Amino acid sequence: MKEVDERQILNILHQLNECQSRWYVAREAISFGRGGIKLMNKITGISRTTIIKGIKELKAGSLSLNDRIRIEGGGRKRLEEKDLQLRESLNKIMEEDTAGNPMSFVKWTNKSLHKIEKEIKRRGHNMSYRTIGRRLKEMGYSLQGNKKTFEGLAHPERDAQFHYINHTVGEFVKKKQPVISVDTKKKELVGNFKNSGRIWTKKGQAKHVNAYDFPSFAKGKAVPYGAYDIILNKGFVNVGISYDTAEFAVESIRQWWKQLGKKHYPKAKELLITADSGGSNGSRNRGWKYFLYKLSKETKLKITVLHFPPATSKWNKIEHRMFSFISQNWKGKPLTDFEVIINFIKSTTTTKGLQIFARLDKAKYQRGKKFTDEDMSKIMLIPHEIYPGWNYTILPK
Repeated sequence: MKEVDERQILNILHQLNECQSRWYVAREAISFGRGGIKLMNKITGISRTTIIKGIKELKAGSLSLNDRIRIEGGGRKRLEEKDLQLRESLNKIMEEDTAGNPMSFVKWTNKSLHKIEKEIKRRGHNMSYRTIGRRLKEMGYSLQGNKKTFEGLAHPERDAQFHYINHTVGEFVKKKQPVISVDTKKKELVGNFKNSGRIWTKKGQAKHVNAYDFPSFAKGKAVPYGAYDIILNKGFVNVGISYDTAEFAVESIRQWWKQLGKKHYPKAKELLITADSGGSNGSRNRGWKYFLYKLSKETKLKITVLHFPPATSKWNKIEHRMFSFISQNWKGKPLTDFEVIINFIKSTTTTKGLQIFARLDKAKYQRGKKFTDEDMSKIMLIPHEIYPGWNYTILPK
């Protein structure tokens, strides 16, 4: 369907005479196709009779500038010419809403044309909601949704932490020690549910799925926890079936080490993990540090953890180098069972050679485990001098 630039149409109309306006609007109606006359009537306010007349003239080729054209100033005057305060009042209504004046009538409405019509009449003017719509387009207004761009106030140490992460990663790469980026991907309902996105299929053969995404209809919930090796461009996803706990997060790293890490880094003495500041691998999560310590003792690895500042998770490598490609790979396809999920993850590749391994973790992880001060005192944790709350190293005793 052809897109219509309403503001451009209105601006062009102001430059044309009576005949030219009729032919221009008629041409736009024809190019739009079915419903074009109704649409042009709505946008321009030109009557359907006039548009139809213009279409007949275009088709017959009977275009003549000798047709009678009303003298300048003739015809029905615009409302703003009759009511000199009308446009100013409309501007004030929109500015009050935009500026967030708490006393504005429109502030607490959805700013519909009918509501604006009601307010402008309350102020002593007469303008229909259709005319208001056309005037707002002329003034540069349009219907728009929210755009996700504002990330909130940046943490004061954000940039410095980014530099520290980049520097430390570089040092590990030089030493040929493993570096992984970790996080939990969005949980997925398992079953014949709609999955966002569209795929090419033959006409009439679209996959039919459940009309409602009720958890009671699901076979379970998949909890994908990933580890992405930024040096080798290899990923690992541990798909859980219960809860995203600290124990599950560390178990996922353990499985990465057993199946990939130990094989590719047989001489490794250290492991660097970059993670978000919240969730199962949060910087204040006692369980996260407790189970990492157990992993450190088991593997004899010195484990360094660097957390991204709050509200900066999108900069974590795993998000845009692995998880985004998994989402693209299974878009538009129902995740009908756990095997399907595992296969989609394993089959995800990129032109730059990304490989992902996946397994199903059938263990049940308990939420709400408590860790006492005595438990924490057993951990050999060394905070870094730079932002010790985000950066620390855990040593095996």
